[in-house]
Formats: sequence, C-alpha cells, structure tokens
Amino acid sequence: MRYLIETYGCQLNKAESDALEILLRGRGIEKTEDPRQADAVILNTCSVRKTAENRIWGRLGFYSAEKRKHGTMIIVTGCMAERLKEDLKKEAPYVDAVIGTNDKASIPDFILSGKTGASDHYSFQSSYYQEGAYSSYVPIMNGCNNFCSYCIVPYVRGREVSRPVEDVIREIRYLDDRCVREITLLGQNVNSYASEYEGKPVDFPTLLEIIVPYMHNIEFVRFESPHPKDFSDHLIDVIASERRVSKHIHLPMQSGSTRILSLMNRKNTRESFIALIDKMRERIPGLTFSTDVMVGFPSETEEEYEETLSMMEKMGCTEAFMYYFNPREGTRAAGMDGQIADDVKIRRLERLIDEQLMRQKRIKEGMLPFKSRVIVTGLSRDDEGMYLGRSEHNDYFAFTSASELSEGMMADVYADELSGNTFRGHRVE
Repeated sequence: MRYLIETYGCQLNKAESDALEILLRGRGIEKTEDPRQADAVILNTCSVRKTAENRIWGRLGFYSAEKRKHGTMIIVTGCMAERLKEDLKKEAPYVDAVIGTNDKASIPDFILSGKTGASDHYSFQSSYYQEGAYSSYVPIMNGCNNFCSYCIVPYVRGREVSRPVEDVIREIRYLDDRCVREITLLGQNVNSYASEYEGKPVDFPTLLEIIVPYMHNIEFVRFESPHPKDFSDHLIDVIASERRVSKHIHLPMQSGSTRILSLMNRKNTRESFIALIDKMRERIPGLTFSTDVMVGFPSETEEEYEETLSMMEKMGCTEAFMYYFNPREGTRAAGMDGQIADDVKIRRLERLIDEQLMRQKRIKEGMLPFKSRVIVTGLSRDDEGMYLGRSEHNDYFAFTSASELSEGMMADVYADELSGNTFRGHRVE
C-alpha cells in the first residue's frame, strides 16, 4: 500500500502533513511521489484564498481520471474539507473521504479499513519531524480568537488551543537529539499561547525561556505568526537576550491605515504599530523584519493605500508577503460596501511589489560586506563548487568552501556581493 500527500497553504498544514506521514509509515503504508503508483492520494487543503481552493478543484479533476484508471483512493482533508464538506461530497462524488482538520489522525485507519474517527476538538501529534531534516516545525497552538474580518481561519480551525508545555519540551529534546538546526514555533497567533507548567501560568515569552535551555544543536528558533496587538515588552526582552531566538521577526502589518485596520478588526492602529517597530528596533540589536500586507480592502482610498506604502518604507522589511484582498465567503469583509475593482487592486499590488523589491535590494546592498553564520542547505545546481546556506535573518547565501560541507552543518560566511536576492561570498575557515 502506497500513499501520496499534496499539501497546500500555511506552515501549519505542512507540519500536520509531516505528522500524518509519521502515522502512515508507522502503519506500514509506504510513500510515493508518483500519482500512478499511489493507492491513496491525500490532499491537505487550504481555504485562506479562493485561488488555493480553485487549485484543489483542478487537482481533484486530475485525480478523478487516475481513479478511473487505477482505482486510486482520494482523500480530502484540511481547511477546505472543513469549510466545504457537503459541497465536496456533492460536486466530487468520486472522493472517498472528506476528513476535517480535527480528524487528520484517522486517515491511516480509513486507508486500511475504511473507518474514520470524529473528534470535536483539535489534538496535537507527538512529533512533526521529517527524518533526516535539519529544520522542523513545532506547532504550539491551533485556532484563532481574533476574527479579523477578512479571515476564514477561526471558522475552519476553531478557537485557540495551546499545546502543553511538557509536550513542547519533549519534542524540542527529540529534535535536538537529532541535530536539527532550526525550529519554527507555529500558531495562528503565537502571542496568545497560554498554558501551565509546574503549577504556574505560561505565556509565549515564558515558553521561549523554558525551552531554550534544552537546545544544544538547535541554532535558530523562529516563530510565526505574532499579532502586533499582543507583542509584549517581555517578548521583546526575550528576543533581545536569548541568542538562539532569531532576530528576524515576521510581524504582520496588513495595512498602514488606522481606518482600514479597524475595518479589518485588527485591534491596533497605525500609530501603535509604528511605536512597536521603534521599540523593537531600539531594544533588539540587528533586528530585521518580514511582514504580510494587503491592498484593495473594501473602501480603501488612494490616500489610505499611500499610507500602506509609507508604512512599508518605515518597516524596511527584507522580505514581505504581498497580496490583494480576496473575499472569502462567510467572512464579514466579503459583504462590506465599497468593494474595490480587480484592476485597481492589481495596480496597487504591482506598485507595492515593485517598491518592496527595490527596497529589499537597497537594504541588502547596504549590508555588504559582512559575515554571517549560516545553515548549509546543499550544493548549488547552477554554480559548480558553490554551497548554499540560509542565515538567522532568512537571507540566502551562495559561497565557496576550502573543505567539504554537508547539509545541516553550520558555516561562517563572508559575503561581499549580492546577486538577485542571494548573497555571495566564501566560507571563513
């Protein structure tokens, strides 16, 4: 029996697919990358944007043909399965099972026996590690209580639930023993983490303080995503003081306009966001940012769009995830007055992207020359003899080395050139 998993959407979906693979292999089901060899195909889906769902419908059409030829079992899971369960059963009757987010762990049972479980709550798996990987996701939360007006996540993943501290420690120790070099703590809003340990309440910065001492091989600790409204002074202090906590922070902005932020139900203002950025830069040496930003939200004026552009300049991000508003059925924003025409949204997004790419280039060129510690990620396919690496700040490097390196090793690299978005240089032996 062989399985194939296709994963769409967020990092948490990727982590859950990794955990599902552990369960499948534990039941003797083998992995394949060839759809023609797969006895069961699992589509782990996303509902954040309509484009993601459209792609899934296309893949279902492809696999329906495979099913007719080879009898392939088709399973749809994840957020689209949660949101469109009855529609999927009606529009794609050839799908064998539609299994929601809470029930992913029952998929091996369904493949082997045709039985599925049903749970009314989310359960974390014991591990999300892919054997041999130097990087791993560590989910610490699921769900969201914020109800941003454009976001489907609270409806498909439910309310916030935090993973017990003991379970997080156990996984950190497991990963460290396997020489994992970087981990990313995951949650829809990690700043809302709330648990107990040894009889005391534990929030997110306290969790970081608890787990860092267990790290010896783990070099970089990242986390996504924090909400600006919950970014505490305690968290800033922990980032500044703990060497292993990455100084590259993903801080979702979404908009630079206070009025639009209010319509989005983000619960922060332009002014509070700027104050947070300034405070973080003052207290965290070497800090860099990435962000999420949306244009074309209902009723956004040209002046408010310009506020977003100016906020991007203020942040000075070295990377950004940029998109235009895409209405999701079931969210408040989908029914708001003042929907923006697609051509206007596209124009605004294109300018946003163009300015950000120029900004990134300017910032990175201004860093040269410099030395950075990187994780070796492999050999370059384009430049013979060049190694590839990635730094704490999520910068990419291509470099030479006088001695042989292997994936997952650490290297100090002196960069003196920028090619596209990649720093080039040599290893400091």
